[in-house]
Amino acid sequence: MALATPRPDEGKERAGIQSVEVGFALLDVLAQASAPLMLRDLASAAGMSAAKAHRYLVSFQRLGLVVQDSSTNRYELGPTTLRLGLATLSRLDAVKMARERLHALMEATEHTVALAVWGNRGPTLVHWQETPLAVPVSLRLGDVMPLLSSATGRCFAAFNSHGGAAEKGQAMIDKELALARKLGRSDLPSTQAQVQTMIEETRQQGLGRVVNVLLPGIAGFCAPVFDADGHLVLGVVALGSSATLHTEWQGPVAQALRQFARQLSDDLGWREA
Repeated sequence: MALATPRPDEGKERAGIQSVEVGFALLDVLAQASAPLMLRDLASAAGMSAAKAHRYLVSFQRLGLVVQDSSTNRYELGPTTLRLGLATLSRLDAVKMARERLHALMEATEHTVALAVWGNRGPTLVHWQETPLAVPVSLRLGDVMPLLSSATGRCFAAFNSHGGAAEKGQAMIDKELALARKLGRSDLPSTQAQVQTMIEETRQQGLGRVVNVLLPGIAGFCAPVFDADGHLVLGVVALGSSATLHTEWQGPVAQALRQFARQLSDDLGWREA
């Protein structure tokens, strides 16, 4: 039997475009970095010369994949990467299912609701649905929430115990503890023992909660959603003015949030042990 003759372009398709693959190393380094990077450090981490890295970065800046701080000359991921990341996350089943149901939760609680997932830097807001009478809050899509001072962060600190996320979470907690002690914050845990008490309370209540901690005059809850393997896949958030949002553990907002998260977890195949 005669072998099929390869199409002339098949080899090229398999080879791909090497320069794209090389340039992606810079984006990957920025995604893993905990802070913006100088050119020399970025290039070194990506395994290329500063001159070569700079040529890629010029193009990436034009596309919005990278931005450079004019005051420090440091590079950071740009708005295009955020849009691509949010688009990818929005296609995950858990996020899609939650978004389709979120309006009903907003109407039931009469407060702003949001969704958060664990990103490469921690709990990240990926969807936001605001009530017409919402109190203005200085949060936006793509914001990474602190683990100790936000309801979202406390939820992830308590329930996100899988693999590398737990290690990264502990590193974030250590950093936030040091900052809390430095600032003399009495409304935040300042020792590992106090963090453990906070985590145990969060697990016992099935929700993360803060009142006038992250933002003055703002209270919030966050409930965990689990997949069929029992892994935390997202947090469902409700927040509003601490003067109008019922902050009791067994209040209507907390109850509605628990029910929403429990039903979504069940539909994703999770079964409580």
